[in-house]
Amino acid sequence: MAKVYRSIGGRSIEKVIAVNDGVQAELTVRAFEIGVRAEEILLRHRADGHAEIDIEAGDNNRYVILSDDRGQKAALSIEYGRKASVVVREDKYGKKYLDVIPEMDGLYVLATASNLPKKRKGKVKLD
Repeated sequence: MAKVYRSIGGRSIEKVIAVNDGVQAELTVRAFEIGVRAEEILLRHRADGHAEIDIEAGDNNRYVILSDDRGQKAALSIEYGRKASVVVREDKYGKKYLDVIPEMDGLYVLATASNLPKKRKGKVKLD
């Protein structure tokens, strides 16, 4: 009968597998492939936006990120869409007016690029 070890050299078996050179190399390749597909999808829809695709490496993970730090900070709306809303704005003279922000369907850039299901996010609770 085979014996399954939960740890090797004091490390959990999951950690040993995660830090394996072959696994790390494959994560890098997969993140790059997803990043390239995401960039292609984003470019098809970009008119004059500032959103971009970034790839970051964590300790044992790779992250493909839809970033809009240079633009309107709208990465969440780009990915999942948004409902129409009305906001009160103020001009430089202090006059207030209503501004209608139209509804927008999400592009699901990251979900499509990584072959994940497209799900619209619900309300997010902030404490």
